[in-house]
Amino acid sequence: MLSVLIPIYNFDITSLVDDLHRQLSVSAIDFEIIAIEDGSIQFLNENQTVENLQFVQYKALDKNIGRAAIRNLLADNAKYDYLLFLDCDMEIYNNNFIEKYLEFCQKDCIVLGGRTIYRENTDKNCSLMYKYSKEKEQFNDKNLKIRQKYSVFTSPNFLIYRNIFKYVRFDEAIKEYGHEDTIFGLMLNNAGYKFIYIDNPVINNGLEDNQKYIQKTEIALNTLYKIHKSNKYPQLKEVSKIVSLFVFCKKIRINKATGKLFLLFKKLIVDNLISTNPSLLLFDCYKLGYFCNLKSYGL
Repeated sequence: MLSVLIPIYNFDITSLVDDLHRQLSVSAIDFEIIAIEDGSIQFLNENQTVENLQFVQYKALDKNIGRAAIRNLLADNAKYDYLLFLDCDMEIYNNNFIEKYLEFCQKDCIVLGGRTIYRENTDKNCSLMYKYSKEKEQFNDKNLKIRQKYSVFTSPNFLIYRNIFKYVRFDEAIKEYGHEDTIFGLMLNNAGYKFIYIDNPVINNGLEDNQKYIQKTEIALNTLYKIHKSNKYPQLKEVSKIVSLFVFCKKIRINKATGKLFLLFKKLIVDNLISTNPSLLLFDCYKLGYFCNLKSYGL
């Protein structure tokens, strides 16, 4: 019936697996939970204890193989028809989380449950990721319209029919952090598959401090630029707001000017982004400006 698949990287998954196992055990279905460490060096002793639970498998890879490859590996190890992928830094807070997904376990299903910031953030050093997650990533009516318009696919919490995954897999050529899920969603679209969004979120417990979040955003933009430059996915601009804006800037020949303006005002923008009340509009400007400069960085 259901294989729950959890890629792990330096995070304690014991509470997540306990909560999932509790709900699965009372659901009267055949299930398994498979968790694989992707070259982690932290929480290994804690995480290996999940194997004490019935129908739970745990493995640890010595080397990091990347966010795309680890998801493919998890699917290859699964034995049931429906695959539920969950990121390791998520928390289950709905008692009917599994039950909600079971309603959609049917042929050709692709279902995104979303994620939420359930608790108020009290750490001012995490203000940027908290605000972005709360205003841009939660499944409210506004964000749902945007996701439907751009067919936005995110991988922290989704259900997919096994036979679809055999046909459309994560692109393992994407080794660096970021946008492997964007491309996976694009490949699903290209193959004629549609995904739906439901209100079945998990809590994002992986809040990062502002400086680290900006650094990871830059790494993800580097990855996105390389994908765009490869011309492997010409429809990328249709699902990526940043690529779409960049292509527009190039078309009207203001991409270089946009990049120069970004460098001129970068410090002022960063000062805002690491403040207690960062501007998400300035964050978008940061991403576009950074992206416009990537060619000059030699990427």
